[in-house]
Amino acid sequence: MVRLSLIVASLVVTNLPTSSLAWNVGHGTAVEERIIARCIRRAAQGKPWLEKTLWGLRDQEGGSIGSEVRNRDGSHDLGPMQINDQWVLRIAGLTDRPPAHVRMWLRDDACFNIEAARWLFLTGFAATSDYWTAIGVYHSPTPWRRARYAAAVAVRLDRRFHRPTPEVVRRYAMPRER
Repeated sequence: MVRLSLIVASLVVTNLPTSSLAWNVGHGTAVEERIIARCIRRAAQGKPWLEKTLWGLRDQEGGSIGSEVRNRDGSHDLGPMQINDQWVLRIAGLTDRPPAHVRMWLRDDACFNIEAARWLFLTGFAATSDYWTAIGVYHSPTPWRRARYAAAVAVRLDRRFHRPTPEVVRRYAMPRER
């Protein structure tokens, strides 16, 4: 199982979240983007493919530090990577932290939020052994939603990194039987 090791390490070292907790940096500001970029670099641990993946997810999600967006089902998406609050209890259990703290950190701490996104993606990747399916699993367990989301992330990656081609998007975003 993929661990939340960097999240736990950051909490153990400082006993506080690692970045912008309680800051109001403003969505889309240069300050917010620098914080998010630093957190993505750190979460990628020197792996260029993972850094690009996190940028693709971030570009698709488009959340901001401190954001809490209500979904139709009553759940909320939190922070820059729009982590659904249905993950709060699981992450709280893995980090041995109170759920209220985890929720606040997911919303307000960019690095905690991005580490959680990294964990979610890598857990999906470990379970599916397929990059594009794991991209889709980050968003939804429903096959058609996964496919649509993976295609949208592929477009975001293309815009940011000039890859992949539309043919790649069509090929990998199609639902697969498992």
